[in-house]
Amino acid sequence: MDRRIIFTVLFAAIVGGAGFWMLLPDEIDDSNGARLPWSTSLDAQGRLQVFGFTIGVTPLAEVQEAFGEPGKLTLFANEEAEPPLTVEAFFDQVYLDRLRAAFVVTLDAEQEELARMYERGLRISRLGNGTRKVTLAPADKESLRQMPIAHITYLPMAQLSIELLESRFGVPPNWVTDSKGVTHWLYPDKGMDLGRDAHGNIVIQYVNPSDYERVLAPLRADLAKTDE
Repeated sequence: MDRRIIFTVLFAAIVGGAGFWMLLPDEIDDSNGARLPWSTSLDAQGRLQVFGFTIGVTPLAEVQEAFGEPGKLTLFANEEAEPPLTVEAFFDQVYLDRLRAAFVVTLDAEQEELARMYERGLRISRLGNGTRKVTLAPADKESLRQMPIAHITYLPMAQLSIELLESRFGVPPNWVTDSKGVTHWLYPDKGMDLGRDAHGNIVIQYVNPSDYERVLAPLRADLAKTDE
């Protein structure tokens, strides 16, 4: 799914849903600190570990079990995007470290396999930017549970100050402001992109450092359009 749509729609959802912050599901045990958004590490192969998951290794089934819900699985198709087919699981009510957060988890699946799932899709609708949103067949949803995660987008339902972010995540080595006014704090060695708008709303993307181009490419495209 187009990352600009995720930022625009989910920032609006965070602000619009502020009155529901107290409607929280059962808390997940964070006593070991492994599920805090700033608690990250790399394994021996250089893969990012965050929220108790390992990017490129942990299957969706383990994420669903940890969050206590299946999430909403959707396939997105856009010939102009790279890759043209992506599948994501959206979790809108996860409670970590006393914060309600939404998660978008992108899976690491082969394009050929996703193309077959597209053909078996039960319903196709079109988003504003031309991206097609596909409702997956139940059997395909089940098989996707064994796919490893490739990308996590974390959206805490709280407005956080720059001072707090710097104390938790550290000062970024680089940052850039996109056309929507979101400032992206870039941590390529950690595989993180922390986006903050002028109101303090936060979106954090996590990928393996070796796959950081997944984060940078949409930003470059956005900035190129701004310069035109």
